[in-house]
Amino acid sequence: MQAIILAAGMGKRLGGLTKDNTKCMINVNGVRLIERMLIQLDKNNLNRIVIVTGYKEENLKSFISTLVVETPIEYVSNPIYDKTNNIYSLFLAKSYLSEDDTILLESDLIFEDLVLDKIISNKHPNLALVAKYENWMDGTSLVLDKDDHICRFISAKDFVHQDTSEYYKTVNIYKFSKEFSNSHYIPFLDAYLKALGKNEYYEQVLKVIAYLEKPQLKALRLNKEKWYEIDDIQDLDIAESVFADKEERLKKIEKRYGGYWRYESMIDFCYLVNPYFPDYKFNSELKANFEKLLRNYPSGMEVNTLLTAKMFNVNREYSLIGNGAAELIKSLLSVIDGKSGIVYPTFEEYPNRLSSDQLEIYRPTNKDFSYTVSDIISHFDNTNVDNFLLINPDNPSGNFIPYSGLLDLCEWTNKKKIRLVVDESFVDFSDDSLKNTLINNDILEKYHNLIVIKSISKSYGVPGLRLGVMFSADTTLTSDVKKELSIWNINSFAEFFMQIIGKYSNQYINGCEAIAIERKRFFHALQKIPFLRPIPSQANYILCEVLPPHTAKEVTIELLDRFNIFIKDCSSKKGFNKHEYIRLAIRDEKDNNKLIDGFLNLHL
Repeated sequence: MQAIILAAGMGKRLGGLTKDNTKCMINVNGVRLIERMLIQLDKNNLNRIVIVTGYKEENLKSFISTLVVETPIEYVSNPIYDKTNNIYSLFLAKSYLSEDDTILLESDLIFEDLVLDKIISNKHPNLALVAKYENWMDGTSLVLDKDDHICRFISAKDFVHQDTSEYYKTVNIYKFSKEFSNSHYIPFLDAYLKALGKNEYYEQVLKVIAYLEKPQLKALRLNKEKWYEIDDIQDLDIAESVFADKEERLKKIEKRYGGYWRYESMIDFCYLVNPYFPDYKFNSELKANFEKLLRNYPSGMEVNTLLTAKMFNVNREYSLIGNGAAELIKSLLSVIDGKSGIVYPTFEEYPNRLSSDQLEIYRPTNKDFSYTVSDIISHFDNTNVDNFLLINPDNPSGNFIPYSGLLDLCEWTNKKKIRLVVDESFVDFSDDSLKNTLINNDILEKYHNLIVIKSISKSYGVPGLRLGVMFSADTTLTSDVKKELSIWNINSFAEFFMQIIGKYSNQYINGCEAIAIERKRFFHALQKIPFLRPIPSQANYILCEVLPPHTAKEVTIELLDRFNIFIKDCSSKKGFNKHEYIRLAIRDEKDNNKLIDGFLNLHL
């Protein structure tokens, strides 16, 4: 068996990275694509490796000459690489195809060794390696039958996004027997090239062969084996995170702060959403209006503030809407003065906006980081704080102050002339949640020192919309915050959400109740993990202490590496007194069970 690598292309979409080298000379975590591929092929006792070169071919050959590869390497040059596509590159190597069984690869691929092992060891002589279609993929797709025969190839013009659950993507690694090449592929390659010219793709030949009565070519499905095709700088960025060593991979993924749809097999227990809302009916209404929303400007802030007031039944002049709660937090903290009291550990978006001399910190000394209003008053009563910042339920501890306690806190801060900021982004997940909110005209008017912030993203399960709200009867303050915001600070999709959400209030309440039920079940399951100590929570997450001798980092790395599960390592957060903690989002029962199984099978 031999390998043929197509490496003639220019890789224009990679911009300056391919100015002086062909695409397969790109570095992924310090190793060039072609180096990695040749080393992988070299392990398989091949008769030879044939590389079709073109753009910057002398640079490529010079680099390859420095590698220690025992398999003989031969070259075929495509002198008109800039005027042709890969069908012509393969045509130039057809004599090699006719002489031996072949593994055909494109040079812009990165994959783990298991991928190559899978296709080489498979007993079927003619295979197209395929993977389930994911939204980052581009190029040739296909549909398979239950016996892995290729029913049809899907071209770009025939691609239907609603049908992608049935689609597979060619990985651009193939296995052809010498007999298949001579009887099928080469004759059709010659004919196709003659009829349609050199500026085509070799997959088109396979498409024709697939329609024969006995095509002989079958698909071989990848499961969880890792691979990536690098066409542009975003592909390169993703590939570097997928193929980094396990510790570096975690660092790269943590620094992305989202965008995890590019990692479709990864389960995200780090970021906090509502898995039970929106429901199918809500999503259908949003989809039905997609094109209209995409093509139209959103309303300005005044109109969207009206929608906010309607959604929460609060006076319009008390209401503000933001591009996520983070925008409102930033704007609020830029207009309030003085020293702010806060409890650690907490959601660090607030203290990170302030300097250390602007903070007065209370740290609970108990192992659950729990605290009451009495604890807060006891600590801050004799301190000179101008503001007090409370996240309720707190993040990441899940500590919760009930409604009666919040009213006591409102009274104390009002008496002390302290501005009270309550972030109740997670309050809808608390037991008896409808009775726990401070977003109420009477409360806001009674306590002009009160500001309530809420993240719509977290509670309503729509983080992609970036929505947050703020309420206060201190209209001078709300006016000052509003001046910090853009007139179009939310998009049309977010505005439409605010417009229709009232129709789905019952479904939303049911979704929050489902979280509370699943939280109880999940908590009991976590109690059975020998190296974890889960802490009671009233939010959609559970903080767990990782017990010695294990560490939060160790558990986080191993879950990601072995089970593709991403959790929040809290060891770098302030306030944990050098103890080890992780935070686990509460997802649906199916995903939560996968996490429990992962913990049970870590064997730390």
